Amino acid sequence: MARFLFLLSSFAFYFSGALAATLTIANNCEYTVWPGALSGAGTAPLPTTGFALQKGESRSLDVPAAWSGRLWGRTLCATDSSGRFACGTGDCGSGAMECSGAGAAPPATLAEFTLDGSGGMDFYDVSLVDGYNLPMLVVPQGGAGGSCSSTGCLVDLNGLCPSDLRVVLSTADGGESVACKSACEAFGSPEYCCSGEYGNPNTCKPSSYSQFFKNACPRSYSYAYDDTTSTFTCASANYLITFCPSTTSQKSSDSNPEAAAGIPSNGNGTMVYIGGDQVNHGAQIVPRVAALLLLVVSLALISLSA
Repeated sequence: MARFLFLLSSFAFYFSGALAATLTIANNCEYTVWPGALSGAGTAPLPTTGFALQKGESRSLDVPAAWSGRLWGRTLCATDSSGRFACGTGDCGSGAMECSGAGAAPPATLAEFTLDGSGGMDFYDVSLVDGYNLPMLVVPQGGAGGSCSSTGCLVDLNGLCPSDLRVVLSTADGGESVACKSACEAFGSPEYCCSGEYGNPNTCKPSSYSQFFKNACPRSYSYAYDDTTSTFTCASANYLITFCPSTTSQKSSDSNPEAAAGIPSNGNGTMVYIGGDQVNHGAQIVPRVAALLLLVVSLALISLSA
C-alpha cells in the first residue's frame, strides 16, 4: 500500500511540475526565418537557442516552469567560407545558428514572456522598443484567467519606415529596407532611450518616432514605458508565435492594420486570429495524462499483487 501511495504522489508531482508550457513557432513568411531564443537571468535554458524554419514550417519547444525570456526572428542568414554563421537582421553574434545565451542585435521584433509570474499569471508582449524586422503574432491557446488576448505587430513596416530609421541592404537595384530602427538606436538621445533624467515614466514620453510604431501596431510596445496598452496576461496557456501572420505583406499605411492583416477585432477590441494552423495543445495533453494514469495503475496492481 505504501508503494501505491508513493506512486500516486510521484504522479501528482509529475503532473503539477513537469507539464510546462509549449511555445510553437511558425513561419508564414515567403522566406526562411531563423528564430533565436534567450532565457532570462536565473531561468533554465530552452532545448535550443536557434534554428531554421523554412516557409510554412513550425517547431514546438517545451519550456520549463516559471520560464522568462524572449524570442525573435533572424533574416538574411548565411554561413561564410570560414564557417561563421551571420544574419542580416536579428543577428545574435554567436557565429553559429545557436545563439547560446546571446540576444538579438537591434533592430528586431521581440516576443517577451514571463510565465507563471505574479499571482500565477503569464505576462507576455511583442516589443518594438529595439526596433522592427518582421511581422509577428502571439496567440495564447487553452489558457484561463487574465485577458488571454492575441498581440503582435502584423504590418510589414520595413517599406513604411521613416528614412532616418531605415536599415537598407545594398542590392543590384540600389537598396532594400530590411529593418526599422528605434529612435534610441538611431540617435542615442536620452529622451528617446528613456535614460538619464528621462529614466522614468513621468519624463519619458512617446515621441513622433515611437508613435509611428504605435499607430501601425497598437498592441505592441513602442517605447520603454508603453506598459498599459502592451502587456497581456493569461494563465496555464500554450503560445503560438507566428512570423508574417498575414500571407499578404502590408506595404501601404492603414488606419486599422489589424484588419488590413486579415485579423479582425471582435466587439471588445480583442484580436481574433484566423490565419495559419491553430495547434490544440490541450488535445495533446489529454493522451499524455491518460497514458500516465494507465502506467500508475499498472504499477500499483503489480505492487499489490507482489
